[in-house]
Formats: sequence, C-alpha cells, structure tokens
Amino acid sequence: MGAGHAHVLYRDVDSPVHRLPPEVKIAAMLVCTLAVVATPREAFWAFGGYALLVAVVAALARTGPGWLLSRAVIEVPFVLFAFALPFLGAGERTHVLGVGLSTEGLYGGWNILAKGTLGVLLSLLLAATTTTRDLIVGLDRLRCPQILTQIATFMLRYLDVLVGEARRMRVARLSRGDDPRFLWQLRGLAAGIGTLFLRAFERGERVYLAMLSRGYTGRMPAVWGAGGATAGQWLVGATVPAVATTLATVAVVLT
Repeated sequence: MGAGHAHVLYRDVDSPVHRLPPEVKIAAMLVCTLAVVATPREAFWAFGGYALLVAVVAALARTGPGWLLSRAVIEVPFVLFAFALPFLGAGERTHVLGVGLSTEGLYGGWNILAKGTLGVLLSLLLAATTTTRDLIVGLDRLRCPQILTQIATFMLRYLDVLVGEARRMRVARLSRGDDPRFLWQLRGLAAGIGTLFLRAFERGERVYLAMLSRGYTGRMPAVWGAGGATAGQWLVGATVPAVATTLATVAVVLT
C-alpha cells in the first residue's frame, strides 16, 4: 500500500496531532467517545467542556471550524430526529414561546444532539489527522483481530484497481452507443456490474493463490510492528482523554 491511499477527509498538514502515532489517536478518540456517552444528559456544563476540548484539539491539528462543520452534515437526519422529539414526546409539558413541548423529549433531543455531534467531530478529527493506511497500522498495533485489518488492507489496496476497471468498462459502453440515462438500458448496466463482480472475484482468487505460493499462512507479515508509540507519546495523547474522563466522572457524581 502506497502513501497515496489517503482518504478524502485527511488533511495533509504538519501539526502535533498529525505527528502522534495512530494507535495513540485511536485510543484517545475511543476513550473520549466513551466519556461523552457516559455523561448524564443533565450535565450541560460537561458538554461545554467537551466542546472546548474538541476546539483545542482542532486548533492544534490546524483544522478549522468551517471544515469540521461542513463535513458534520452527515448527522443531519439525527439532528432532525432530535428536534422532533420535543413535539412527539409524552409526559410533562414545558411551554416555550407558547408552545407545549415534552420535557422528556427536550432532554432526549438534547442528549442525541450533544453526544452525536461530539462523536462526529471526534471521528472527523481522527480522520483529518490520520491516513487510512495509518488507521490500519494503529488498529494492528492495538491488537485488533487481524482478519479485520487484512480485509481492510486488501480493500484499500484494490479499491483503486476496481474503480479504474469500472471506469474503463463505462468508457467501453459509451463508445458502443450505450447511454445509462435511459431506463431501457438498465439491463446493460446490470450486466456490467455483474461482469465487474466476476472480474473482481477472479482477481481476488489469483491474488490469494499468489500469496499462498509466497508462504502466506493466514497472517500478514509484521512489517508494521516497528516504530510504535513511545511512553512519552502515550502520555501526551492521554491528556485529552484524561480531561474528558474527569469531566464525565464529576458529572456522574454531581448528577
């Protein structure tokens, strides 16, 4: 896998967060997410603290708020559901600007909105500072089941190959007068998809046989094992999770 396998969310800049080993960033993101989820919904101040932590990390990663917010639109369906809960919820009602809203629905909507938004922002920061290859390296160093990392590795390695094959097949169809905009040509499109699947399957079989001939026994060579995080890097990376865990603990105790 070459360095070109950087996903569209990755921001190729130099920052302290980018330089941290991937396993440190993955573990930090996971702990922060668990802290956010464990925080009682009534602890509004704690969510303000989490938002401040996200802002500090984003500034260190040289990732602007505009970039984060423009890509956080993926959570719009959940936001709409959160705004609908106060109107659909039952139980005690709270009047806001003359409109009766469910108190339980208000808390539920806030819970979804706050925790969902923070989770999306944390994931975006991880994606913005870590290439796809490094994410797999980090998961491997964290002892993630190797079957998962192998599947992800092969998928990334041959995704560009399959996309190129699909592009060539589309050009071939168009050069023969095919126009996928017309409904009566959907049969040709479906046949092309089936052909692409067969070619991908056959390519995978050939790759697997080539791996077996080179001594593959079910585990990939440990070419990524060297260069793991040092104790100092783990200490630096633990700063934000430690603060998040402290906020969650205090929120649980006070609520």
